[in-house]
Amino acid sequence: MKELISITSFASVSALGSTPEKIWENYLNNHHFLTLKEFDGFKTWVAQLTAEDKHAVEDVKNSDNKYKNLDPSVLYTLFVARKAMEQTNWKASDNFGINIGSSRGATSLFEKYHKEFLSTGKSSTLSSPTTTLGNISSWIAHDLQSNGPEISHSITCSTGLHSLLNGVAWLQSGMSEKFMIGASEASLTDFTIAQMQALKVYARENDEYPCKAFDLNKTKNTMVLGEGASVFCLERGKNKNALAFIEGVGYATEVLKHNTSVTTDAECFQKSMKMALATISPDEVDAIVMHAPGTIKGDQSEINAIQKIFCNKTPFLTTNKWKLGHTFGASGLLSLELAVLMLQHQQFIDVPFAKPQQAPKKLNKILVNAVGFGGNAVSVLITK
Repeated sequence: MKELISITSFASVSALGSTPEKIWENYLNNHHFLTLKEFDGFKTWVAQLTAEDKHAVEDVKNSDNKYKNLDPSVLYTLFVARKAMEQTNWKASDNFGINIGSSRGATSLFEKYHKEFLSTGKSSTLSSPTTTLGNISSWIAHDLQSNGPEISHSITCSTGLHSLLNGVAWLQSGMSEKFMIGASEASLTDFTIAQMQALKVYARENDEYPCKAFDLNKTKNTMVLGEGASVFCLERGKNKNALAFIEGVGYATEVLKHNTSVTTDAECFQKSMKMALATISPDEVDAIVMHAPGTIKGDQSEINAIQKIFCNKTPFLTTNKWKLGHTFGASGLLSLELAVLMLQHQQFIDVPFAKPQQAPKKLNKILVNAVGFGGNAVSVLITK
């Protein structure tokens, strides 16, 4: 990278809550925040927003008559974008850029309108504008009154960190001084859960910890789907008010052998981590927040890639999916949030059922990984 990028604010909503204080408090305990939810004909584990946050999102929905027909994925982002904006000195006249992504997009509305079409043979007037992928960034720009560039995209589960890549590119090109990046996922629907179950990756056991992300001894896949949104405000250069700095970014894509495949040694992760580190010695990395979705192959392949890059000096490893579920496109940014919080508090958050690790004496540099179907890996190195 040409220069450091400053993270000047962030906000999120997930099963852990929606304030940094509450989220950190929930990271400090060994409890998961997964619950059993009834779907159409079955019950399974999910990670839902708290009742309090659902009420807050409902308030956002009622704050503007035009918001009443929006999908939850848009409303979640409106909720957190407002919170992130409040923590900065940004003004609408700054014309900051916006890039919000989502893996699934307007899942609830799309399923609702499609069901309606199958039943009646007709589609509602708002079915198209409220389910297009650009829907999220457009509404954020409207709500915050920004006149800067707005971008939307979907790159499966690495969508959030691809938003960060785009923000970094715009800032380093000099085309923008400030950029809001984020991702949202509101896909706790019957059809989406059924898709994950069809892939044989979903948790089925009523265990103390339903999602065993980073348990390398598990004999069954244990992915659990969560919902949430996360937004970060980025600024070019070394800002004195920065919460953390982005020091390196890396990305790679594997040659597909199957729609959901990642190689045994996750070659995409090896390439993305190498690129993010650039000239920095692997020994300088104190911790890695892994993607670790809770599947047997997914978790192990990422560990294999890490061992290839870091050899005998593996950093402290952690993941948050056992606690707040896999939030698809938003997952990478929720992992980035955990990394920033660990840097701020100088405290490690481990996985209670994983093999014990020796914690480093300090936290100065943390690597964050995300990958999606198709081997689209992104790694981001942040520093204190």
